[in-house]
Amino acid sequence: MSQAANDFQAFRQALGNDVRPLKSGGKATVNRQRQTPSDAQLARRESAQRAGEDERDFLSDEFVDLVGAHDPIEYRRDGIQIGVLERLRQGGYEAEARLHIMRLPVIDCRREVFRFLREAYEHDLRSVMIVHGRSAEDDGKANVVRSYLFHWLMQIEPVQAFSSAPTQQGGLGATYVMLRKSERARARNRERQQKRRG
Repeated sequence: MSQAANDFQAFRQALGNDVRPLKSGGKATVNRQRQTPSDAQLARRESAQRAGEDERDFLSDEFVDLVGAHDPIEYRRDGIQIGVLERLRQGGYEAEARLHIMRLPVIDCRREVFRFLREAYEHDLRSVMIVHGRSAEDDGKANVVRSYLFHWLMQIEPVQAFSSAPTQQGGLGATYVMLRKSERARARNRERQQKRRG
């Protein structure tokens, strides 16, 4: 018996008697019992989906109207005193954290801004700065990013107010953002006030 015949015979024995050759054009199927995922696997899957949604976030990257290249940006939510916005304009709140997004593509800027502000809020930061650069032309890259930033900041619920920085702190190339207090920070304030009274 040749070596090839020996190899084939050994192969047939390894497969066993239940294996039959496929008919011409047939498809192999694997009869595998479906296992239901464990609770831990389901939790990991749900967490990964949530994380994916968070990373994609809810901020729009559709076309936005461009802000004039030489126009400051500012905004305050209803109920926020004009004095808060005025103080932001003057750089009266020290930035507790800074995000630099100069030269990043718009899609990356959106992701970084969302992540930065979410983390700042979770860490009870109130005043932060976003450095995006500036452009002399309305359709210059930095001004396009600034125009999107103007749009995004109004969509992020914890943002109470924002304003272009004063000239000595970055001017139109940077934006101060004021975040509202987290529920945790408000609870700590209430505890402190009760201790003082009490």
